[in-house]
Amino acid sequence: MPFSLWLSLVAICAMGAMSPGPSLAMVLRHTLGGGRAPGVVAGLSHALGVGFYALLTVWGLGALIVRQPLLFQVITWGGAAYLAWLGIRALRAGRGGALDAAGGVSTTRRQAARDGVLVALGNPKLILFFIALLSQFITADMSLVAQGVIVLTAMLIDAGWYVLVALGLSHSRVLPWLQARAHWVNRATGVLLLALAARVVAGPVLG
Repeated sequence: MPFSLWLSLVAICAMGAMSPGPSLAMVLRHTLGGGRAPGVVAGLSHALGVGFYALLTVWGLGALIVRQPLLFQVITWGGAAYLAWLGIRALRAGRGGALDAAGGVSTTRRQAARDGVLVALGNPKLILFFIALLSQFITADMSLVAQGVIVLTAMLIDAGWYVLVALGLSHSRVLPWLQARAHWVNRATGVLLLALAARVVAGPVLG
């Protein structure tokens, strides 16, 4: 793959990763609830889900999924349900005020890893995004190395962005400020996730 073409791929993947959506809300929630490590784990595991959909795209299976209305609908509704569940959990956590284990607001690395992957896999717009934008980089005679470059680029850009978000939010000056306002941050995150779930049902979102 020519370097100039790869730079275009990087720009497209960065644009997709940085767009606000359920992924950003998820990383925020885990960073707020557990600090730097869960936030970073959430970002890295989200990149695995992104890589899975990118792999399906380079193999041509992404387009096949989109052409199967029932399968695509199942992914859409499953993703919306999961976002709604996360939103309800955030709203319930918001009633507890400050972050502490007793209040049920804290989060673990395992929960962060699970949510990162499932939020990515539950976002069917990722398939549409990759088919619409990554397909221009794919040719019938593309080598396995070139396909690997596309998948790894999508994963690394996504992971890099959300790890930076987690590191920024967990800064020694930022995190205590957020934690002191956990009551309102959890409520806002919960409302956002529920709104995104509704939007996924009406028309899937990226992020």
